[in-house]
Amino acid sequence: MQITRRLEFDAGHRIPDHDSQCRHLHGHRYAIEITLSGPVVKADGRSDNGMVMDFSLIKRLAAKYVVDRWDHAFLVYRGDEAVVRLLAALPEHNTVILDAVPTAENLAAIAFATLAPIFRQHYGTRLGLERIRIYETPNCWADATAPDCAAGAP
Repeated sequence: MQITRRLEFDAGHRIPDHDSQCRHLHGHRYAIEITLSGPVVKADGRSDNGMVMDFSLIKRLAAKYVVDRWDHAFLVYRGDEAVVRLLAALPEHNTVILDAVPTAENLAAIAFATLAPIFRQHYGTRLGLERIRIYETPNCWADATAPDCAAGAP
């Protein structure tokens, strides 16, 4: 059985080498979908009886380790040195420095690499993280899946 929980967050970024508009500082209303697979719990008396995992727990874990860190932050590539310096000059600015250019593809892979061990820690091998989908816009998204991310994040 597969289940999916969707959360949304706002963040800024730029793609420094892009040959169009995305090379400029800008922001998006992102959405992240977390898809998990596993058996349905069949245990009378448990609060998750009839579920793969409680959606509120998925939300809590995804928020703690990814969404709350990225929400209202500027996601910047470590190699984009001028922007890193600019943001460092802003007092108390919420800046997240990444080891990869903050494309939807890389953000999906980073989120997958971050969350996979968290879900494994909570549920062991009973539960698998199957996919992280990051929507950069309502019409554009990237999927990071278990086979894609076996080697880790970018």
